[in-house]
Amino acid sequence: MSKHGRILVAMSGGVDSSVAAVMLHEQGYEVIGLTMKTWDYAASGGSSKETGCCSLDSINDARALAVGYGFPHYILDIRNEFGDFVIDNFVDEYLAGRTPNPCVLCNTHIKWEALLKRADKLDCEFIATGHYANIRLQDNERYVISKGKDENKDQSYVLWGVSQQNLARTKFPLGSFSKPEIRQMAVDMGQLELAGKSESYEICFVPDNDYRAFLRHKVEDLDERVGPGNFILTDGTIVGKHLGYPYYTIGQRKGLGIALGKPMFVTKIQPENNTVVLGTIEELEKKEAWVRNLNLVKYESIKEPIEAVTKIRYKDAGTESKIVQIGDHMKVSFDHMVSGIAPGQSAVFYEGSDLLGGGFLI
Repeated sequence: MSKHGRILVAMSGGVDSSVAAVMLHEQGYEVIGLTMKTWDYAASGGSSKETGCCSLDSINDARALAVGYGFPHYILDIRNEFGDFVIDNFVDEYLAGRTPNPCVLCNTHIKWEALLKRADKLDCEFIATGHYANIRLQDNERYVISKGKDENKDQSYVLWGVSQQNLARTKFPLGSFSKPEIRQMAVDMGQLELAGKSESYEICFVPDNDYRAFLRHKVEDLDERVGPGNFILTDGTIVGKHLGYPYYTIGQRKGLGIALGKPMFVTKIQPENNTVVLGTIEELEKKEAWVRNLNLVKYESIKEPIEAVTKIRYKDAGTESKIVQIGDHMKVSFDHMVSGIAPGQSAVFYEGSDLLGGGFLI
């Protein structure tokens, strides 16, 4: 019997999850590796070589590592669940004029649920992933996610949707390490090729990082259904034609195909009449936001205004703000103007390094 019990580790074949698995193995856990096949590259319309966490090479890399260290490894095909939920939502959100956040949905509704179901079948008490984040149980009996040591790699932003029930069985072995330290661990393990693997910041199921081509592939009659529409200014003046509202995102400046003599940005998308509103940087800025589909982590509720740092996108540094829960929404009042608040993206709230919770921008 192992010293710490049995744990199921999500292994993508990359350096982070591989080192996490070995780390737990060496700590005395009975590790079982699991690689999830979430999507089919060919079915997504890709033209280049399949890469990333779901490629055959990545699956083989994960299995080879597990075999080398003497622990079991399984492959779980969840392409149907992933496609039905994450990809369908991705398409639906763009067609609704919003900018989706598929990584959050994948973590919350697909990966964690799939991992825990398989963990139960394999009698694993815990699951683990290679995310750069920390987790602890605090005095109010709530599990709290906090930022990882490496600010450049911190992934707490995409974890706001994980439930308390699921956090209770989750471990993040990499939270107290930096990315360079993890790469050095891979070198020390003799895994030179693994240590040198490059990272992808693209959406895993969108080939060539071209979401417009992906939308056309998934919705074959998209251009007929939507077609060209008007670019307008805030006052309603028509200033040009666009290709169709799903092909634009809030805050976009490049690739508009229109010149108005000064920098102009997408400030609003109106799917009901296939209109894209353009404005200046000042017109893109807001001082207030509303957030739906809340999941609170550190506290059960936030009924009184509290100070928080709110991030409105993954690479956002965050803005000082006051947040208060009103019904099933969160009202965010920023201390200064914020640019590019995009409906559909995640707003995530922090108190120091602790994750208060998050939701989707309205």
